[in-house]
Amino acid sequence: MLPLVAQADEAGLKSVGLGVSVAQSPYAGADSSLSLLPLLNYEGERLFVRGLRAGAQLYQGDGFGVDVIVAGRFDGIDADDFGRQELAENGIDRDLLDDRDDGVDLGLHATWKGTLGELQATAKGDVSGASDGYELSLEYGYPVVLAGATVTPSVALNYLSGGLADYYYGTLSDEESRGVARYRPGSAVVPSLGLSLSQPLGERWLLSGEASYQMLPDRLSDSPLLEGDSGQLGVRVGLSWLFD
Repeated sequence: MLPLVAQADEAGLKSVGLGVSVAQSPYAGADSSLSLLPLLNYEGERLFVRGLRAGAQLYQGDGFGVDVIVAGRFDGIDADDFGRQELAENGIDRDLLDDRDDGVDLGLHATWKGTLGELQATAKGDVSGASDGYELSLEYGYPVVLAGATVTPSVALNYLSGGLADYYYGTLSDEESRGVARYRPGSAVVPSLGLSLSQPLGERWLLSGEASYQMLPDRLSDSPLLEGDSGQLGVRVGLSWLFD
């Protein structure tokens, strides 16, 4: 992907860079994940790529816009990455579990921007056949400029459909046929807090960062696939080169 980026400048490439993501795994015995992320910002007449999300503008007016988006969902886990002992303490034999696959979501994203901040609403569903579920999200953020940096605290509510929550936090039919005790949490609302940072470094570089904290409700945190408290922390840091 990166070699193609340099050739796309005339088509509306705004920036390109690399980021690092660190996220706690809620799954029993699983290690925190460390991932390298390509940071690409391309804005065409209608099409765009913004980090790990791509899409097309359906409407753009004064302070309001609606896009159709496609985005990855990286909540999956290989069965071998569960902790055998931790699962056993929850009454589950790891050898009886299947993988939870990552997915691809397709949906709509609306944004309202004004003097009181920014409100975002997203409706997206799995089109990859992983969970076949969907998610509805509402997020409010208020950007503040401090010493040249833009800092945006935010709060969000995320509604997970029963299919989505059952796939990633519950047991599957094939697992239950092998003897795993049934657990299906059903739909759930997950609140989260976030803090993002955007800091220009000279004329050509941009430092960006984001921290988020999800608070899983009891119906998710009580899953035998999980362990520990109901909080989940994620941090991303990136450095991008800005084009004209």
